[in-house]
Amino acid sequence: MSTAIKTKKDVVTEFRTSGILEAARKVFAEKGFHEATVDDIAEAAGVAKGTVYLYYESKREVYFAALKFGIAQMYSLLLEELNKVSTPEGKLKGLIAAKLAYFDENRDFFKIYYSELGKITFHPGALDNEFKALYLEQARLIESILKEGARKKVMRHLRADHAAFAISEIIRGAVTQRVLGWSKSTTAQDVAFIFDLIWKGIAAQ
Repeated sequence: MSTAIKTKKDVVTEFRTSGILEAARKVFAEKGFHEATVDDIAEAAGVAKGTVYLYYESKREVYFAALKFGIAQMYSLLLEELNKVSTPEGKLKGLIAAKLAYFDENRDFFKIYYSELGKITFHPGALDNEFKALYLEQARLIESILKEGARKKVMRHLRADHAAFAISEIIRGAVTQRVLGWSKSTTAQDVAFIFDLIWKGIAAQ
């Protein structure tokens, strides 16, 4: 199978867009979607306003591109961590650790990511379809761990899809506490606590 070779233009585009999206995350986290402007994003990225419009048609497009860029980064990190371990319990613990570590290092992303998730209940139609798909992909990753655990008889047989979302919510609660400064525990302590809480509910009896 042939591997596509990146041209100099491709490399420049990736560099420019990643810089714009990193800047956009910080601006949206600080000002919110409605108060942020394309001028703010361009200034934070160190580029001309026209450069932003060269790659994105609107502020909304930049916003969702920044969200999807962050999710893709996080998902890649999760897969990398899961590939390091072979047991379902090891994968679950690795996933929890990777998520906490990612949000600890990218608190600006956490703010816009969960702000957007908050719209699911009240304005489900307002969510970008690709964003929803990326979010659901993470839940399916947890679901696959639960199904593997059930096959290997180290986890109970349960509604893996429902359990995956419940576990996601537990992790989100822990991340919120950390981002707001309410948790005084180390990352390792929080990972151990979350894993123990979840494991007692799903482990085979």
